[in-house]
Amino acid sequence: MEGVGVGVGDDEKGHPVVLLSVRDELVPIFVSPDQAQSMQHALDGTPFERPLTHDLLVDMVAEFGAAIDRIRIDDLADGTFYAKIDTEQYDGGERTDMVFDARPSDGIALALRVDCPIIVSDEVIDVAGRDPDELGVGDVGDARGGGPGTGTGGRGDLGEGGSDLGLGEDDPGFGVGEEDDPAFLGEEDDSEFDFGEEDDEDDPDR
Repeated sequence: MEGVGVGVGDDEKGHPVVLLSVRDELVPIFVSPDQAQSMQHALDGTPFERPLTHDLLVDMVAEFGAAIDRIRIDDLADGTFYAKIDTEQYDGGERTDMVFDARPSDGIALALRVDCPIIVSDEVIDVAGRDPDELGVGDVGDARGGGPGTGTGGRGDLGEGGSDLGLGEDDPGFGVGEEDDPAFLGEEDDSEFDFGEEDDEDDPDR
């Protein structure tokens, strides 16, 4: 993956969206407002008085003598994206590899903090990849006005209107996900947000 952009439109009912720049295409993944805010804090390097959930997890992983190697967005089923977090831990000089299932939004938020690669499978790109011109964005670099490259590639804010990408419910990247996913509420209570006609309990990783 070459770049990450996070954007929220002017419309209160709009969903924040993450755009992954891969293989000259953009893969849009809709996320909750809290997840988008967490990613934006990582992109901006904004200090927080108390650690956010993703900051806490990164600190705990490091304290346990482990490291996050990479994030893999490797499946898309019924409109819901799936990801894996590859980690390693050394104990007595011996390495143990561990893999954890994760929501892509959590994986991306972690990758932006530890500067590890984000891998998107060809199968996911084939289904969900979009031409930048089709989304009216150009590319992630143009949308954010450039910026430094990192281990995850160029990263930045898509700016206002970032979620107004012409994606509808028929788009493979706009599935309703798991209706019973309690993690949808994110780090704070999302009850103040109006998600429009979608069920408030729908998984945001669409």
